[in-house]
Amino acid sequence: MLIRTAAACMLLATTAMAQQTDITIGMALEPPNLDPTGGAAAAIDEVVYANVFEGLTRFGPDGDIQPALATDWDVTEDGLVWTFRLQDGVTFHDGTAMDAEDVVFSLDRARAEESTNAQKALFDGIESVEAVDPTTVRITLSQPNGNLPFNLAWGDAVIVAPETAEANATDPVGTGPFTFENWAQGDNVTLTRNPDYWGEAPALERATFKFISDPNAAFAAMMAGDIDAFPNFPAPETLSSFEADPRFSVIVGSTEGETILGINNANVSDPKVRQAIAHAIDRQAIVDGAMFGFGTPIGTHFAPHNPDYVDLTDRSAYDPDRARDLLAEAGATDLKLRLALPPPSYARRGGEIIASQLREVGIETEVTNLEWAQWLEQVFKGKDFDLTIVSHTEPADINIYARPDYYFQYDDAEFQALMETLDQTSDAETRSDLLRQAQEKIADDYVNAYLFQLAKTGVADARIEGLWENAPTQANDLTDVRWTE
Repeated sequence: MLIRTAAACMLLATTAMAQQTDITIGMALEPPNLDPTGGAAAAIDEVVYANVFEGLTRFGPDGDIQPALATDWDVTEDGLVWTFRLQDGVTFHDGTAMDAEDVVFSLDRARAEESTNAQKALFDGIESVEAVDPTTVRITLSQPNGNLPFNLAWGDAVIVAPETAEANATDPVGTGPFTFENWAQGDNVTLTRNPDYWGEAPALERATFKFISDPNAAFAAMMAGDIDAFPNFPAPETLSSFEADPRFSVIVGSTEGETILGINNANVSDPKVRQAIAHAIDRQAIVDGAMFGFGTPIGTHFAPHNPDYVDLTDRSAYDPDRARDLLAEAGATDLKLRLALPPPSYARRGGEIIASQLREVGIETEVTNLEWAQWLEQVFKGKDFDLTIVSHTEPADINIYARPDYYFQYDDAEFQALMETLDQTSDAETRSDLLRQAQEKIADDYVNAYLFQLAKTGVADARIEGLWENAPTQANDLTDVRWTE
């Protein structure tokens, strides 16, 4: 009897251990596709970055730039020629070898005139990409850019194979530690451990990304144990319940997500009207009402944890009387604007508060709730909106204001010149000064109304370790995630 009991215990222990190599990750938004080189949605990278796809470099958990498919690199004294040496013996998930020719293909494809890459500007300064030999790539720039390793760490710069690139949207093939297994659209994406991975094998054998947009449903799923971790939990008002429960750990960190009230500068072209909108908004009321206190008010498009951040919130301080005066000066006393809201709770909840605040100063809004694919098509691509709320989770992305065709359509030669100078500058002190000037320029032009820096509020089973506390890029990197028992 004792032997049988011991054997049964051993069997149960073995079964429990086997179960702990699977993980179910909750996500509020479903990605529109699974190709990080062909879409702007953060949810794409949240599934595939560092898991399925890899670039020459990558972001580490604290935002540092680390080697990935490149082991190391160097640059000539004039800053124009970069040489990247590649990992040897890397294969794509379909078994084909990854070499320098694939790097040439990927970067040429990303920067091509017909490229659909959402961050095509990352590759603007590249003059040529050459395969020196199978494990060496030479990138020649038209002008110096000390940010090249940073640019190549983005999900938009991952290395893909010419044989499979066109199918990556629905059948992604990369070089990462996990391979794509299945996408049950509307429900989940499943990845499995890559048995032929070139690097250190992950502890997890299987990962399921489960899409739950409703905050109440997310709370219920976590409490029931249907979800093991929800790194970007959509119901911050319930975090105290998880903090009081020893089964869970609550992980609060920072993100690169500047949450803004985006303004279509082509439609709202009068700076006084944009300034009025900015002064009509009580940022702290939005942080408290939509985010339940999680979030840091911002006055420009820059992360407060960045050492070059300038606190410019006073330039657009909450002042409804000033807002009314500015509208009167602009002759905009009967203004109605369209407010398009994507699905995240910060947008939907924040949108209700902002609509009320704008109404207080005499601006009516026509609120439309859009699904994520609709928002990308109508707002981001089609620029068919007046106002919107979105969190820009890409790292250090103030350079988007130098792109006149970007969705908020800000076209300013002075700002564009600032960014061009920044790209050509390697001196750290000069770069810091240029970044401070850039922050002040867009704040003074009231390009958008800057709301708050999105906090990273996550919930996980207390036995899980290795999840990122902060979000230097939009990722759920599972390479170091494991169960502790």
